[in-house]
Amino acid sequence: MRFMVITKATAESEAGLPATTEDIETMGAFIEEMMNAGVLLAAEGIHPSAKGARIYFDNDKTTVVDGPFAETKELVGGFFLVETKSLEECVEWFKRCPVQRPAGGEPANIEIRQVISADDLGDTLTPEQREVVAQRDAQGAW
Repeated sequence: MRFMVITKATAESEAGLPATTEDIETMGAFIEEMMNAGVLLAAEGIHPSAKGARIYFDNDKTTVVDGPFAETKELVGGFFLVETKSLEECVEWFKRCPVQRPAGGEPANIEIRQVISADDLGDTLTPEQREVVAQRDAQGAW
């Protein structure tokens, strides 16, 4: 099972402050452990929302809004893509994740969501669509 693990932005990350050398080393060790165990598929941090945009779709109207965006605690700060046998195994891995703690002692959180597979879509996929998905999966282009 594949899971996307979403880390949340903090006021510091939204301000564009770089992680400390110690934080980079600690996260690097966690990432290396997941790589060695064959669990990690991808891991990336992302730039602050000030460098991004949102696209809103409302019927036939499309609106683009440039960042920054309010409500830092709801913004994505980065992600991991992992493959584990179960949600429980994924949770066990990420209970040890060295997430960046917000200033002021606020609690931090990460979100774990299972990635939808072709099997999850059941009969809604035609045989042709299933073949295209299988080819993408074989190429690692999901």
